Amino acid sequence: MRAGRMVSLLLLLQNRGKLSAARLAAELGVTARTVYRDIEALSAAGVPIYAETGPFGGYRLLEGYRTRLTGLTADEAESLFLTGLPEPAAELGLGAQVAAAELKLTAALPTPYRDASTRIRQRFHLDAPGWYSEAEPVPLLTAVAEALWRDRVIEIRYRRWSPEPGVVTRRLHPLGLVLKAGVWYLVAVRRNQPRIYKVSSIQRSRTLPEKAERPEGFELSAFWRAHVEGYEEAEETETALIRLSPQGIAALPDLLGPRAARLARRTLTGEDAEGWRRARIPMESVPHAAAGLLKLGVDAQALEPAALVAHLTATVRAMAGLYPGG
Repeated sequence: MRAGRMVSLLLLLQNRGKLSAARLAAELGVTARTVYRDIEALSAAGVPIYAETGPFGGYRLLEGYRTRLTGLTADEAESLFLTGLPEPAAELGLGAQVAAAELKLTAALPTPYRDASTRIRQRFHLDAPGWYSEAEPVPLLTAVAEALWRDRVIEIRYRRWSPEPGVVTRRLHPLGLVLKAGVWYLVAVRRNQPRIYKVSSIQRSRTLPEKAERPEGFELSAFWRAHVEGYEEAEETETALIRLSPQGIAALPDLLGPRAARLARRTLTGEDAEGWRRARIPMESVPHAAAGLLKLGVDAQALEPAALVAHLTATVRAMAGLYPGG
């Protein structure tokens, strides 16, 4: 453990130049006292580290010194594909490996490329979740990812919302994990067909000794792209029937998004004396659809399916109980 930390300390100085003990401690996740001890040990081993005193002081390597300790471990190499996604990497339990791999990769690059990679990291950042939303807790993501990586069958207890709400047990052959708008999805085979499961809805996961089978020629990105296109074009399956006021219709793009607005406007029917009309909106799940309709407030009313109406009724009653006179 200490040897790996000392290599990381050495690579930090090599890649970034002068760094204070406090900065090194923060990067390595240790105390400044530990940094002092590691620097003493490196100096005793012949590594030319010297200190600059003063308010802007710190530690640096002798000009021109470079270490060759840049070999990647297997775990670090496997995590390289996530170097631009630190938060998803941490959710997968690969945060430390990603940091170490990126550090070693940077140290191994020629100076012009190393400078370019630093400029890119300083100027571009990927933030997957949407506005005003946080990633859902996915406590079983690491276990699912491990089974996926090892090509093992898993058995899960899963809370589904359609065709009927309830908790079911499924035996799956994992094919891949997809992060979409801050939400993790598992693609897995059940009954010889690839299906999609929301990881946050998995209540329990057990890895089985049986080896998972992958369909010949299966490509995760192509499957997901086809799924998204089909999902966005669907009008009759997984939709909710609602009533909308004129204000609700106008607010659809901002509050429910452009896809829901397109489907609603294509399916608008009827108009009562007050201008209310019926329409259909896509329904990923009952909670998801309910959350969207609640944003519309009194300008929307759910009519179907019954599970959505019941969910909204219970939610509104609970909300009313929070206020005086409710």
